[in-house]
Amino acid sequence: MEKFTRLTSTACPLELSNVDTDQLLPARFLKLSRSEGLGKVLFHDLRRNAQGSERADFPLNQTAWREAKILVGGNNFGVGSSREAAVYALYDHGIRCVIATSFGDIFAQNSVKNGLLPATVEAADVAELTDMLKRNPEFGVSVDLETQTIACGNASFNFSIAPSWREQLLNGWDEIDLTRSFQPQIQDFRQRRREAEPWVFPGR
Repeated sequence: MEKFTRLTSTACPLELSNVDTDQLLPARFLKLSRSEGLGKVLFHDLRRNAQGSERADFPLNQTAWREAKILVGGNNFGVGSSREAAVYALYDHGIRCVIATSFGDIFAQNSVKNGLLPATVEAADVAELTDMLKRNPEFGVSVDLETQTIACGNASFNFSIAPSWREQLLNGWDEIDLTRSFQPQIQDFRQRRREAEPWVFPGR
């Protein structure tokens, strides 16, 4: 998994709450393999009309935010079914960070497993950041995972993330790698238990 330390990019304000995984990746596209490109169908039914043409008013279709690697959402981003392919669609489109006031639990877990940062911020900060981006679409946003801060223009915001998820993203670790990072403590525990309760361990 690719490490995440710091990202600077344009950021797309979605101004949508309760974005579910079916909006991110409609169920009929689950038959597509990732190699076919899930990024091209991200937000398909929101980005396109019934004829398949782009909706000019959808933020990701606007010139300023087509290449954005950061999304600024609202409350409950990624709720709904536990389809990991929704995260694939975001990542394959180029999104590396989603900023929101809260996330669906399974979506957030899947995000971290795939190197995408779910950054949780206060509602007032999302509102301020969204307003700044709407007034100045060209603004770059910098997300620093080490300091857990988001910078835009002269403004700075803090975000939260579970410590273990932060560790995984900073190091590019999956769950097995994270467990291995505790190897000395695991060995120490085994040795102390072997000495205290030798009958637990089979003889050699």
